[in-house]
Amino acid sequence: MTDITQHELTNQPSRLKIIWQSDFGYTFRKSPVAVFSCIIVLILVMSAVLAPLIAPHNPFDPGTLNLLNGFTPPLTPNAFTGEEFFLGTDDQGRDIFSTILYGMRVSLFVGFSAVLLAMILGIILGLIAGYVGGWIETFIMRVADVQLTFPSILVAMLIFGIAKGFTPVEYRDQMAIWVLILAIGLSDWVQFARVVRGATLVEKNKEYVQAARLIGRSGAAIMLRHILPNVMSPVLVIATISLALAIIAEATLSFLGVGAPPTQPSLGTLIRIGQGFLFSGEWWILLFPSITLLSLALSVNLFGDWLRDALNPRLR
Repeated sequence: MTDITQHELTNQPSRLKIIWQSDFGYTFRKSPVAVFSCIIVLILVMSAVLAPLIAPHNPFDPGTLNLLNGFTPPLTPNAFTGEEFFLGTDDQGRDIFSTILYGMRVSLFVGFSAVLLAMILGIILGLIAGYVGGWIETFIMRVADVQLTFPSILVAMLIFGIAKGFTPVEYRDQMAIWVLILAIGLSDWVQFARVVRGATLVEKNKEYVQAARLIGRSGAAIMLRHILPNVMSPVLVIATISLALAIIAEATLSFLGVGAPPTQPSLGTLIRIGQGFLFSGEWWILLFPSITLLSLALSVNLFGDWLRDALNPRLR
């Protein structure tokens, strides 16, 4: 009997295999757009994570830069040093390919962190508004309505300016990334809160929630252990789509000069730098970071659209 039990346990399918063989996995395999976008996202994310191993140069180490390599076109030997760069160099002689990998790390870090902050804040406020109700719900949702009347990029710029004003001057460059995360996160919590509130209003009247109340469960326990797992599907979809929007928002702020500092440039900072040399003939400084940002945002958006349809029970 023990041998049979051990044999059954060793032959248990893994969780990844179960997901792959489920309806969700089947839908994913049968969608070329989902597969292609997922592959592109994985390639870009892994390239950013492994940038120190993949990048041929460290573009942010002044000791490795050679100004004579500046403005070298792609796949063309430099006239002074004879060095050749895959995607060319910028005005400071930095390898464009390396700067894109390192800049993408900053963009992805800001995007993921900002979405995580917005998701946590939105889920908490949405659960409280939907479950508690009363004047608390009215206050939270009216604040959300007021914030929705302003473009999110303007809200992010306002929060960034206020937060940067409270940061000591000597720490502003060091804290710029964290201030950027705070600005984008606080400007994007509303959509999470509205969706979670609507789902909570539906779930709190169901029998399993009423049963939890009867056995003496506290309101916080009911919200976190019973309601929250049942409202996560739309939240994950919003988080995926919000990631692309957060990356674009970061790039927009950095392009406007109020985002990532020059010492830690993101894709938006690289695009801003390249835009200044576009009309002087150094097109590659702008083109390649722009293509990378477009590919990243578009792939995440396409995957998010597929995920929304896959998790919608009405479309099954």
